[in-house]
Amino acid sequence: MLLTLIVLALCAVMFAIGKIRSDVVALCALIVLMVSGILTPDEALSGFSNSVVIMMVGLFVVGGAIFQTGLAKMISGRIMRLAGDSELRLFLLVMAVTSAIGAFVSNTGTVALMLPIVVSLAAKAHVNASRLLMPLAFASSLGGMLTLIGTPPNLVIQDALTSAGLEPLSFFSFTPVGLACIVVGTAVLLPLSKWFLDKRADKDKDERAKVKSLEQLVDEYRIADNLSRYTVGHDSKIKGKTIVELDIHNRYGLTVLEVRRETSRQKGLLKSVNQMLAGPHTVLQENDIIYVTGEKESAQRFADEYALLAPVKPTSGADGQGGLDFYDIGMAEIVLMPTSQLVNRRVKESGFRSKYGINIVGIRRKGEYIMDDLADLHLHSGDVLLVQGTWASISRLGNEEEKWVVLGQPLEEAAKVTLDYKAPMAACIMLIMIAFMVFDFIPIAPVTAVMIAAVLMVLTGCFRNVEAAYKTINWESVVLIAAMMPMSVALEKTGASAMISQSLVSGLGAFGPFVLLAGIYFTTSLLTMFISNTATAVLMAPIAMSSATQIGLSPYPFLFAVALGASMCFASPFSTPPNALVMQAGRYKFMDYVKVGLPLQVIIGIVMVFLLPLLFPF
Repeated sequence: MLLTLIVLALCAVMFAIGKIRSDVVALCALIVLMVSGILTPDEALSGFSNSVVIMMVGLFVVGGAIFQTGLAKMISGRIMRLAGDSELRLFLLVMAVTSAIGAFVSNTGTVALMLPIVVSLAAKAHVNASRLLMPLAFASSLGGMLTLIGTPPNLVIQDALTSAGLEPLSFFSFTPVGLACIVVGTAVLLPLSKWFLDKRADKDKDERAKVKSLEQLVDEYRIADNLSRYTVGHDSKIKGKTIVELDIHNRYGLTVLEVRRETSRQKGLLKSVNQMLAGPHTVLQENDIIYVTGEKESAQRFADEYALLAPVKPTSGADGQGGLDFYDIGMAEIVLMPTSQLVNRRVKESGFRSKYGINIVGIRRKGEYIMDDLADLHLHSGDVLLVQGTWASISRLGNEEEKWVVLGQPLEEAAKVTLDYKAPMAACIMLIMIAFMVFDFIPIAPVTAVMIAAVLMVLTGCFRNVEAAYKTINWESVVLIAAMMPMSVALEKTGASAMISQSLVSGLGAFGPFVLLAGIYFTTSLLTMFISNTATAVLMAPIAMSSATQIGLSPYPFLFAVALGASMCFASPFSTPPNALVMQAGRYKFMDYVKVGLPLQVIIGIVMVFLLPLLFPF
């Protein structure tokens, strides 16, 4: 028992200091318990096969797909219209919406669904995301107290009541308690999040300012000013011809940037977009969309001569990038080195197209932007070239640093581009997953529903590739939770849990029901920092029941104190999966949870000690 308590205390100290990564600390603790024989290898590794951990992995993928497809941006846009320009209204909306969803969906699922939406909301409102993400995690737990199915501890105390032959709780018996928690939680988190979670904003802004976004590149080179889009119709004379046969550049002074082909089935639900860099041998087909740059008059003459259809509207959210999308094809800037063999060569002799599959669409030279007649222009040392190609081709340019330097991080920019045409598919998968998790008559476990949704997100193309899906998983949080879960087994096996809870509660019984109620809440709350909330509720429910019975009081307020103490654990990142889910995204440290979560945990406990006897008399 002593060794288990020492390991637990050392973990808490190392988490608080924050010098070593939290997942490494948790793994070291797990190894010590395993080597000392307190846990068997099967018990020590049980966390990695736990359904909650597997669900977390799947929910990271689902949340990543919601973000990647732009669905988060669409939903956040609607919420922003309600919030307006008010940061306060935005905070209140996040708390209210998250709490409402948390009443019917698991708090882990709620956070995974809302996380990309809230990140997008924060970006649109120019608010530091860290100020909203921890309140998001806490709101999911607060909302869980609204209904019987909102959180597992509620079901645990329901089972304790029915096992004792007492009247069971109804579905909405928890609602008054939950509403009080949400009101108190919102009032406390509003100032605390402002004081303690807003400190990273300036640093983040500085980091973002170092790299130009795709939208900034399009605006800087004024590509949109001379961009035209035309569709190859059924009667278009261009159909079946190649780019080289048309000789568009010499005849009209135009450059074909891209040829796009779109297919849509099931009323737009199954939609795919194929972007192709316009090469000399690209054969144009009916319904192809051609993107050309050059003078508008020349573009219109080209369209009239070949009977092209009128310019089409952007097929997705491309207006913010001057009418261009960057699903498969991207842009980047490269600086020509003095030692490059390309210096003093003409653009058409550079071999960018033949060797790298890259087009040069613009040149920045001594503050001047050159966009027209590039083919015969001689390249100079220090020229900044705006290049266009597939993301893979652009990333390969970084391998030849003796010739040029690639500015920014093209692959990171590619990861930011949303596949908006997949948003309807992502929305359907998300709604199906929620239905599986909410409705009991569907015989599918929540972890199964999440796994199905995660795999479907990948198979239906909501990610560029499987690697992109894996990158959305925050492995630090997953390993942290999986390694800390067996700690509860160690505490129970050595008798430490029973000793702590029984000694604390039995010692408080003589001081009256309010003190006993407070003791049960804070004991449960303390244990939940190191044991899963469900395991803590299972451990504490019979103790609370017997304590109430011994002094002749109703067990209802005491059992509610157990459910609250187990669910309202905010002072640690590994006490509940929602806390761990937002840790990396919000760039939080262990002490951030202590500064914000501990006061909230204590204040809710004090309020509930006086409120519970009013709702459920002793």
